[in-house]
Amino acid sequence: MTHSAPKIYADIDWTTLRANALAQKGWQEKGPGEWDKKARSFAGRNKSAAYIDLVLEHMVLDPSFTVLDIGSGPGTLAIPLAKRVDSVTAIDFSPGMLDTLETLAREEQVGNIRTVQCAWEDDWQEKGLQPHDIAIASRSIGVKDLSTALSKIDRYATRYVFLTDRIGSTPFEEGAFAALGRPFSPGPDYIYTLNTLYSMGIHPNVTILNLERDVPYPSLAEAMQSYSWMFGDLTGPESLALERYLTGKIICAEGDRVTIRRDSPPRWALIWWAKDAYASALE
Repeated sequence: MTHSAPKIYADIDWTTLRANALAQKGWQEKGPGEWDKKARSFAGRNKSAAYIDLVLEHMVLDPSFTVLDIGSGPGTLAIPLAKRVDSVTAIDFSPGMLDTLETLAREEQVGNIRTVQCAWEDDWQEKGLQPHDIAIASRSIGVKDLSTALSKIDRYATRYVFLTDRIGSTPFEEGAFAALGRPFSPGPDYIYTLNTLYSMGIHPNVTILNLERDVPYPSLAEAMQSYSWMFGDLTGPESLALERYLTGKIICAEGDRVTIRRDSPPRWALIWWAKDAYASALE
């Protein structure tokens, strides 16, 4: 009788496990066209978010550095980063996001950002991209082929790599799905990314970023708009159910302004590593 050897960590197929989790997730990925429509409102919601300060606080920055921002969106990090470094190259697959970024950068008189319409799956060399001192991927690694994306971001950084990934249900709210009668599965989060990196021989640092649980909105209608992105198109009954759910979450109301308390605070994992030539500088 032949006995198989006991399973060990090296036998875990993280690629398959992550693909299975992606197939079970309870939310829909958005294409460039959908992000185009949401670019301006997305920028408004994120401009003063605590998330920005938390990420920048933990980044290693220098006025001489160049930064490649992958999945930049409307410049959530690209614009504040550009004020602290030599230059930023912002890439995104949504032209609407990049148009919004360029408009906001002009409004803030930030002139050292170059935008390139580009996706993770594209040939970055053909797009004219070169390695930068820092490569970042902020909340933008929800790709199918994670190991290829991680290898690519590592190749395009000469000093440091920074990326943020979801923890648990973040940025979604499971209670809101339940209120609408929709099933919810969070899909893969940072633990898959962390273990994929480990299997690639990369041993990163991890910092947990805890965001505010209580979120103020100019009005209940604004809160509805903010939450609606979780679901895509809502039916009439679902809109009413979501309004009832949010009304029940109001902990403070002053005029039209409301403060919504989430069931739990959103949490993101900041995952970062120094390239070999610079790792000793942090020891």
